Amino acid sequence: MLTAGNLKEYLNEIEEALKNDFQRRTLDTFAVAYRTGRANAFAGMDVPSLVQEIARAKDASLSRLDELYREFKKRAEAMGVKVHLAKDSMEANELIADIARENSCRNIVKAKSMTAEEIHLNTHLEKQGLRVVETDLGEWIIQLRKEPPSHMVLPAIHLSRYQVADLFEGVTSKKQDTDVHKLVKVARRELRKEFVQADMGITGANFAIAGTGTLGMVTNEGNGRLVTTLPRVHVALVGLEKLTPRLKDALRLLKALPRNATGQQITSYVSWITGPSECLSTPDKKKIMHVIFLDNGRRKLVRDRNFSQVLRCIRCGACANVCPVYRLVGGHKYGYVYIGAIGLVMTYFFHGRDKARLLVQNCVNCGACREVCAAGIDLPRLIKDIHARILDEEGHPPRSKLLGMVMKNRSLFHTLLKNMRFAQLPFADRQARYIRHLPAVFMKGQDFRKLPVLASRPFRDQWEDIKPRVVKPRTKVALFSGCAVDFIYPEQMAAAVRVISKGRGTALEHPRSQTCCGLPALMMGEKETAREVARQNLKAMDPEEFDHIVTLCASCASHFKHSYPKLLEKDRDLEQKVRTFTGRIIDFSSYVQDVMRLSPMLLEHSGAKVGYHSPCHLCRGLEVRQAPRRNISLAHEYVPTDEEEVCCGFGGSYSLSFPVVSRTLLAKKMASLQAGRISTVATDCPGCVLQIRGGMAQAGRDIKVRHVAELLAEQLKD
Repeated sequence: MLTAGNLKEYLNEIEEALKNDFQRRTLDTFAVAYRTGRANAFAGMDVPSLVQEIARAKDASLSRLDELYREFKKRAEAMGVKVHLAKDSMEANELIADIARENSCRNIVKAKSMTAEEIHLNTHLEKQGLRVVETDLGEWIIQLRKEPPSHMVLPAIHLSRYQVADLFEGVTSKKQDTDVHKLVKVARRELRKEFVQADMGITGANFAIAGTGTLGMVTNEGNGRLVTTLPRVHVALVGLEKLTPRLKDALRLLKALPRNATGQQITSYVSWITGPSECLSTPDKKKIMHVIFLDNGRRKLVRDRNFSQVLRCIRCGACANVCPVYRLVGGHKYGYVYIGAIGLVMTYFFHGRDKARLLVQNCVNCGACREVCAAGIDLPRLIKDIHARILDEEGHPPRSKLLGMVMKNRSLFHTLLKNMRFAQLPFADRQARYIRHLPAVFMKGQDFRKLPVLASRPFRDQWEDIKPRVVKPRTKVALFSGCAVDFIYPEQMAAAVRVISKGRGTALEHPRSQTCCGLPALMMGEKETAREVARQNLKAMDPEEFDHIVTLCASCASHFKHSYPKLLEKDRDLEQKVRTFTGRIIDFSSYVQDVMRLSPMLLEHSGAKVGYHSPCHLCRGLEVRQAPRRNISLAHEYVPTDEEEVCCGFGGSYSLSFPVVSRTLLAKKMASLQAGRISTVATDCPGCVLQIRGGMAQAGRDIKVRHVAELLAEQLKD
C-alpha cells in the first residue's frame, strides 16, 4: 500500500518497485496473455454495443438507487433477510461486529470482497477480538503476509510460487514443494477446517437484483459457496451501485465481467442467493442472513454529473491489466485499496484527497483503460479532472501556475519558445541537434534520452515561403502544427505540406493565431488555462472557413475531439462551433488515406524495412489503426513489431514528472523495435518522435525515427 507523503518519496517507492524483476516479468506475461484471451473471449460479439448497453443500464439504475434499495429491502425481508443501509465505513464495520456479537460468533470466514477491503473490515473485526480468515486463495495468501491486494481480481499476482511455498512452511511447520498444484492442495487442506468451525460467513456480491431480493456472486473458486452455506450466519456487504432492477440486467453484465476480467467466457461458479437457506443449527432451521448496503459517499457521487459514471464500474480489473504503468510498478504503488485507473479515481471519493493526491499524477494518459472498460467509463479524463480538483482545493504549485499564465498569452508563449533556443545553444552539441548537458536542476532523471534543440526557425515563420499557391481551390484545409511540430520539428509539417499539396485543388492555410492545443496544461491540472486556449484555437481556426483541420500530432487531434466539448460545455454560445470544429479535425494519416486517397503511382518505393509505433491517442483516442500502416506500405516495406500499440512512455509532461517510469517504458519500446530488425521506425506523433529518437540516440542505436509524413514526402516523385 502507498505510504509516500510527497512526490519525492513516491518516486523513490516507484524506483524500488521497478527493481522487482519477478513482478515485472509476471505482469508482462499476464498483460500479453490477457490481450489474446480477452480478444478470443469476445470473438464474434459486438463489444461496443454491449458496452453502451451496460453504460445505459448502469446509469439508469444509479438514477434510482434509493428506489431500488427500498424494493430489494422489501423483497428480501419478506423472505427473512435483514437488510441494512450503512452510511459510511464506520457504520458498516460496527453493524457487522454487532451481528457477530448478537449471534455469539467468534470464527469468521470470508469470500473475496473489494467492498470489505474498502472499509478495512478485517482490521476492525480483529480489534473486536474476532478471528477472520480469508478463503479465496489469493486473499488468504496476502492475509498471511499482512498485505493488501495488488490487483482487484488477482490479489497475489505479484508473488512467486517460491514465496508462497515459504509462506506455507510457516503455516504448516512443514517443508513445502514449490509445485503450484501441491501448494493449492495445502491451502485446501488448511482452509477446510476453517469452513467447518466458522460461525459466520462474509461475502460481497456482484449483483443485487431489486425485483427478487437476489444476490449474485461470480467466482472461480468454490470457497464462495462454502462461505455462504456452511456457517449459520451469512453477512453480505454490497456497494449500493450493485443494485439492478432485474435478472436480465445482471445477465447483461455477466456477458462482460468474466471476459473482461480474465478472458473467460464464464467463470467456474455463478451463484444466486434468494433468501436464507436451510440451517439445522439455528432455532428456526433457517440461516441467519443479513445484507448490508454500503453508501460511503455513493449517493452523493450519483448526483455528481461529471463523476457519477465511476459507479458503473463492474470490478473486472481490466483497467489495470492494460495499464503500462501498473505493468511496471504493480498494484501496491498504483492504488490505495482499489487498483488501476479506476482506483486512482475511487481513492479520492472513498478514501480522501490525501490518499489520491500522488496517485492521480501517475497517469501517462495513454487511454488503454478507457478502451478496455466494460462500462464505458472515461477514465483518463476523470483522472485529469480529479488532479485539477485537488489542485483547486489545495492550491496550484508555482510551476503549473506559471505555465498557465504564460499559455493564456499566445504572443508571450510563442516569444518565449523562440527565445529558448538561444538559451539552449550553449548547451547543445556541435550540430545544434541535441542538448548536450544542462544543470542538474533542469535535467534531473532525464539522461535516458537526448533532448532536441528548438528549431532555428519555427514553422509559422516558414509558412509564407513554402505555402502552395492554388488558383481555384476545391478544398480548404487548415494546418494545425501544435507546439512540438511548430517549434521543434517544423520539417515534419513541411513534409506534410508537400504530400497534401499533391491533392488537386487543395488550398492550405496555417492560421498564425493558433496556439498550443492545451493538453499540457490539462495534464498539469490547469483546467482553466486549457479552457482559455481552447477558445483561442476556435477563434484562430474557424471551422466554417475550412473543410478539414489537419494535424500531425495524434495527441492534439484526440484532445480537440474529446476534451474541447467537455472543456467548453458551459459556453453555450460556442456549442455549435465546437461541434463543427471537432467534426473537421483529422489526423494526417487518415487525411492521406481517406480524403486524398494518395496514389502509390506518385511515390518511389524504397524497399526499406520500416516499423511502426502507434501513438496512444491515434490508435485509442481516434481509433485510427490501419491508415498509418497503409501509408508506410505505399513507399516502404512495413514490418510489424511486438506491442506496437503499447505506450512509449512520453506522455508530455509525464516524462518530466515520472522519469523513472518513462525511462523503463522507453527501454521496452526500443527493445521491441530492435528485435524487429528494421532500419527505421515511423510514428504519427512528434512527442513519440522526441521520446524514441532521443532514446535511440542516447543508446547509440542506428534505427532512424521519422514522422509518417516525412517518410512519404521523401519518396514523392518529382
